[in-house]
Amino acid sequence: MSDRRRPSKRPAGPSVKEVKAEVMAIYADLEKRPLSRNCTGIAQCCHFRLTGKTPVLTKGEAVVAAVGVRASGRTKLRPHPDGACPLLGDDGRCTIYEHRPFGCRTHFCAAAGGVQPRREIIDLIRRLEVIDEKLGGDGSKPLEGAVAAVMD
Repeated sequence: MSDRRRPSKRPAGPSVKEVKAEVMAIYADLEKRPLSRNCTGIAQCCHFRLTGKTPVLTKGEAVVAAVGVRASGRTKLRPHPDGACPLLGDDGRCTIYEHRPFGCRTHFCAAAGGVQPRREIIDLIRRLEVIDEKLGGDGSKPLEGAVAAVMD
């Protein structure tokens, strides 16, 4: 009898591609809603130190944001000395705009329509929470730490 142990087969979690598809489907569902939103990319809401607001991300959102960071040619986030979002480029625009988190799409920018009432998007938030649970996440985390954690 051999004393060799076989590695236990744990079920693999969803792939990055699967997570991205699920999260992007939620973002697409948000876009289909008749909500009063008009992001013009002026990035005022991205100056967290000035606004006092930082988006929080579920693990699935962080994975999608990390995909965007890598697609922009970076391997890690670089903090802005003025406290702005680390995803802003030197031109002051979001470097991951198509991959931006749910909070950036719904909550932060007065110029884009202000805070989206939670009751109008709670079903989408719950879907993001289900993905978070599937990935072993433990709830939403501030943007910079959430993205950095999945990039490591």
